Amino acid sequence: MDCWAFEAIGTHWEISAEAALDAATRAAVSALVSGYDQALSRFRSDSILAGLVHGGGTASLPGYTAELFSLFDALDRLTEGRMNPLVGGSLELLGYGPGYRLTPQGPAAGAPPWRRAVQWEAVQREPVQREAEQREAAGAGEVRLSLDRPATIDVGAAGKGQLVDLVWELVTGRGYASVVVDAGSDMRHCGPGLRIGLEHPFDPSRAIGVVQLQDRALCASASNRRTWGDGLHHVLDASTGLPVQAVAATWVLARDAMTADGLATALFLTDPSSLAAEFDFDYVRMFSDGRAEYSSAMAGVLYS
Repeated sequence: MDCWAFEAIGTHWEISAEAALDAATRAAVSALVSGYDQALSRFRSDSILAGLVHGGGTASLPGYTAELFSLFDALDRLTEGRMNPLVGGSLELLGYGPGYRLTPQGPAAGAPPWRRAVQWEAVQREPVQREAEQREAAGAGEVRLSLDRPATIDVGAAGKGQLVDLVWELVTGRGYASVVVDAGSDMRHCGPGLRIGLEHPFDPSRAIGVVQLQDRALCASASNRRTWGDGLHHVLDASTGLPVQAVAATWVLARDAMTADGLATALFLTDPSSLAAEFDFDYVRMFSDGRAEYSSAMAGVLYS
């Protein structure tokens, strides 16, 4: 296996395949990742979404965001508004925003209601001639997203997983086999199975168990990954703007990384049974008091 490692969107990436990625494929991956960041980052003042922060209004986004916003619509509904991409403003109030002040700027505040504040629609564009790399990076069509008020959208709860999927689809679509795309513990895999350790949220040098990953995606979320100040971390309840305290870490296996990533966040905010009504996934959820629960397919994964 050959591995290409690089840094992007604030995390470490590794793309493994049976053969080394050629220069054109690496360039296409770099363009895709850069374009995604340019469109959706809330940490960049020049991103497309940044233009909505102060004035609201309408923005045109790449066509692949239709799947992302469809997922957010579902998870906002299933968590009764506790998982909401407009939580970006709440995160910035607590100090987690552009410039990484990491000092609260005021008291915690809940996010505006997603389904009342946001409207979006997928729009098909007339086909045009373009280079293959540009077509891969842009996706088909576009999404027009409108905000009825100034607000900060944070797609981080599922966006990194979607970008993993897009990169994996690009690489496998060019004929590479046994591909693993890993972006800071969010990964998608095809090929021979891999054994993946589940990092202990209270001690990164330890694992609480091992899962077998094959032809699926595995994503994790943990309150210890991005912390600052006493009790402050990046997983917020959007209805209150406060960090979730009851759950310490989650791991989700699903068909694709976008879904696994979104569900890993949602498990901080609602019971697995609420999500299982509409999604097919396996999970482990660890609570702050050290207890753990898991789906039946994950029995035997955790160390005793």
